[in-house]
Amino acid sequence: MCINAKKSCCIRIGPRCNISCADLTTTLGAAIPWMDELRYLGVVRRSVVFRCSLEQAKRSFYRAVNAIFGKVGRFASEEVIMQLITSKCIPILLYGLDRRAL
Repeated sequence: MCINAKKSCCIRIGPRCNISCADLTTTLGAAIPWMDELRYLGVVRRSVVFRCSLEQAKRSFYRAVNAIFGKVGRFASEEVIMQLITSKCIPILLYGLDRRAL
């Protein structure tokens, strides 16, 4: 299997995450960088303690809600606005989260 080094990164989780490690290389000689945080399915994970940051997901959710309010304004009923938010914005917020954790 070929590893795409441009899309891959390494991360250490735990109390020794700040200690430098030897660079990893693929069989083709491409280096895989070490990172402090990584993004997987839109959720940012930090390396000292395994923690998920949902700031980017919240920003995208509010951006989508504001876009709906900007287009619809006060012309639509509350039911229509809530249906639009439920169908278009909630999936943005929940993308990459496990449904069992909710």
